[in-house]
Amino acid sequence: MPVQPRHPVPADAPVPADPTVLADAPVLADAPAAPYAGGAPVDHAAGLAHFNSLPFAAAEAAFLECCGSLRWAHRMAAHRPYPDLGALLAASDEAGYDLAPSDIAEALAAEPAPCLHHDAPRAAHLALRAAHAAYESRFGHTFVICLDAYGPSQHVDQVLAGIRVRMEHEVDEERAVTAEELRRLARSRIVELMTARPDPDDRPT
Repeated sequence: MPVQPRHPVPADAPVPADPTVLADAPVLADAPAAPYAGGAPVDHAAGLAHFNSLPFAAAEAAFLECCGSLRWAHRMAAHRPYPDLGALLAASDEAGYDLAPSDIAEALAAEPAPCLHHDAPRAAHLALRAAHAAYESRFGHTFVICLDAYGPSQHVDQVLAGIRVRMEHEVDEERAVTAEELRRLARSRIVELMTARPDPDDRPT
């Protein structure tokens, strides 16, 4: 959560009564599963056509913003053109499942930790910092979570709840959960990439 930052947490998000106690955070599994989205469906065809036409280096760099594994980004750029968004997302998942532990470590190293706006209360900053420190001490890497299913006001609670729940995992279990969150984040960022207005500097030469 980001990326974001890729997934900044808003300053007005609710903070647990005692921000140093993660046990007071809501349980992630009890949160609503419906995607947080609104507005009319978006046609990604124009963005996909533009992306298919980019020079290889530009496409690879764009994919690296979606997942920090160079092998993943290289593979995704090399397999263009993609006929539609569904095919692109399926290719993303397939490439994600094929990542070696070293590739996942590389992707995690590129992930920013979910953070608060600088105007957020000091107690909220301390709670989030303590939670991240505890997680990284246990598992040796940044906590990652895809927050697409939640509104901005829920983000901080979901990060704290997610860390609390996942701190109970064994290392192998958390490795699998982390890899799945990376795949979900990559999919989310790809959709954003296909929706974004093309940069004139990216036009093929």
